[in-house]
Amino acid sequence: MSDDNLTPPPPPPAAPPASPYVAPAAGPKQALSLTSFILGLVGFIFSWIPFVGIIGFLAGVAAVILGFIAKNKEPAAPRWMWIVGVIAGFVAIAISIVYLIIIIIIAVGAASSVSNLPGY
Repeated sequence: MSDDNLTPPPPPPAAPPASPYVAPAAGPKQALSLTSFILGLVGFIFSWIPFVGIIGFLAGVAAVILGFIAKNKEPAAPRWMWIVGVIAGFVAIAISIVYLIIIIIIAVGAASSVSNLPGY
């Protein structure tokens, strides 16, 4: 037997060319819903702080407005986002108003008690 007839096996075929990178499809637009959700939670948290409640009130108002806009403009976005934003926004507004009324009552009571002191 001679080794002259043995030929090396053919090289393996080359790998197919790599396909160009394709970005994944964009998800549904949800910027307004997400903003309503975040502002609603921020408003809810800040509305519990007595003298910083104005931030909670303003964030709550913005959350309610953006939530209702998102309901109409972003039908593919998750519903829970704008719903939580609107509910938390309304709660933040209510808490801020209650705190404002309490602060006004305390201020009026303090002013009237100071005016009753002798010498005033």
